[in-house]
Amino acid sequence: MALRLEDIELIKQLKYKYCRAIDTCDLALLESLLTPDAEVDYQGGIYRFHYVGRDNVMQAIREAFNPQLVSSHTVHHPIIEVHDDDTADGHWTLIDWTMSLAFGNTVVEGSSFYVDKYVKLDGRWLIRKATYSRLFERVHQIPDANLTAHLLGSKTAP
Repeated sequence: MALRLEDIELIKQLKYKYCRAIDTCDLALLESLLTPDAEVDYQGGIYRFHYVGRDNVMQAIREAFNPQLVSSHTVHHPIIEVHDDDTADGHWTLIDWTMSLAFGNTVVEGSSFYVDKYVKLDGRWLIRKATYSRLFERVHQIPDANLTAHLLGSKTAP
C-alpha cells in the first residue's frame, strides 16, 4: 500500500494551523479549518470541553481564549491514515500549557493523545472531529506570572 504523502502533509499543516489558531485566538482561521458539523471532545482531569457543530465550537473558543489566558499547544508524532480521497484519521501527541490570569495564575499542563477525523471538502482537508484523553495533567498556581510578553493580553476581547 502506497502512502499518500501529499495528503498526509496537508493534514499535518491543518493540525498545526489548528494549534496556532487556538493559541493566537485567530477565530477566522480556526473557523476555516472546521467542517460545519465539527465536534470537539477534550477531557481533562478538571474539565470536559465537548461541543458539536462549528458554531458551538467557535462560541466556546471565543469565551475560553481571551486576554486573561496564556496558552501553548504543540502536537507531535503524527500517525495519519488516509482511507480514500475524502477521509482520513490522525493520532497525535499533544503537549499543552495554559495559565488563567483570571483565576489566580492557575496553570494546567500536561499531555494528551489526540484522535482526529478529517474530511476533504471542496479540495481542502478539514477537521470533522477532534478528541483527546489525558496521558497526564497537572494543575497548580504560581504566585507571580511575571509575563514579559503575552499575545492575547495585547488584544482586545474577541
